[in-house]
Amino acid sequence: MNTNAKLSLFADIWRSFRALPTWVILWMSLLLGPINMASFAFMSEPKGILIATLAIGGMLASITTLVLHRGFSKLVSGGHVFFWTPLVLILIFARPVATGAYDTYLTILLAANLFSLAFDINDLRLWLRGDRTVLGHV
Repeated sequence: MNTNAKLSLFADIWRSFRALPTWVILWMSLLLGPINMASFAFMSEPKGILIATLAIGGMLASITTLVLHRGFSKLVSGGHVFFWTPLVLILIFARPVATGAYDTYLTILLAANLFSLAFDINDLRLWLRGDRTVLGHV
């Protein structure tokens, strides 16, 4: 991919990102992304590798869709649903033994991803019903 194509891809994704509601931009940038990426810090804890794999997997799958579609569509939620649903189920029903910072982190991760999934499941449903709109595309 040449430099102009890379810049065009970045510009398309940036335009699409800016078309999101402000609260979503803040939620993703300041909370959801950092909370899931923090899973790297706990990889040595019980189930830490599994939790990090699912937390980061949801982000990577969504980023892949974002790049392929050159912006945000409701399909971006599919990566979250695919990886974060089992993550949430593990944190609810098979939560690892945790104390201190790790226990606090797991609680925050669960709350953040449950909140996200409430929107993601509906977005994926809408995409499956035909809403293929990519935000910011003219």
